[in-house]
Amino acid sequence: MRYRALIAALVAVCLGFLTACSDGGSTTATAALTYEDIRGTGLANSCPQLDDVGRGSIALDRSKSYTMSRLCLEPTSVFVKEEPTSKRREAQYIQGKVMTRYTSTIDQVSGKLKADPSKGLTFVEEDGFDFQAVTVKMPNGELVPFLFTIKGLVASSEGIDSINTSTDLVGEFRVPSYRTSNFLDPKGRGLTSGYDNAVALPSRADDEELLKDNLKQYETGRGKISLQVAKVDSTTGEVAGTFESIQPSDTDMGGKVALDVKIRGLFYARVDPDEA
Repeated sequence: MRYRALIAALVAVCLGFLTACSDGGSTTATAALTYEDIRGTGLANSCPQLDDVGRGSIALDRSKSYTMSRLCLEPTSVFVKEEPTSKRREAQYIQGKVMTRYTSTIDQVSGKLKADPSKGLTFVEEDGFDFQAVTVKMPNGELVPFLFTIKGLVASSEGIDSINTSTDLVGEFRVPSYRTSNFLDPKGRGLTSGYDNAVALPSRADDEELLKDNLKQYETGRGKISLQVAKVDSTTGEVAGTFESIQPSDTDMGGKVALDVKIRGLFYARVDPDEA
């Protein structure tokens, strides 16, 4: 065991040395940490951050195409819009507590970055781990599940000559159903499998209060997100900043009314020119 500990320490030192000497040294990396160092700490759920980088700029050539890769979105706070108890008050967002532990980050997302004089700078999401099933607990004890995602995101920003700390990519995306078509609820009802209605109440299957739970639906919603660039490393092509996203919550396949969920957090990405 003693020799294993010495070997692990030596490997960690070597990896740390290689990381320090590699490109992109401004990124806070965890490559020097072992699996045991990371397990249970939540570091794997954190996006990379840029240290000691301020108001840089990444110049864009209109004649070239670019790719935004390694896009990572790390939620730091989640709010759910709740209807007021009094008609004199307006609906407001109430902060909830994330119950999903260390599996709430969207990571390794990539897509094309285009500079169009008529449309501005546009990012089109194409691939990556672009969704996470998340549940938040409200102060009243209610659990609100939602599918945190940016599937099919098309986000645009003014200015096509560079990416800088004034860049704000705003766009919409689709929000698939939190449940899949094969999911069965506690009464064994599903969209493509299971019972058509609650077995104990077959004679009341068409009642309005039960129909919405019996008639399962695969609903796709729409969300909107804003990626605000705060740090730019012109040498490595890395950008980082904050984001705010608003999207619908889970409807239990049509059985519940969707709630508006606001997610705020940190994001990181890398911009590279496409190879000719």
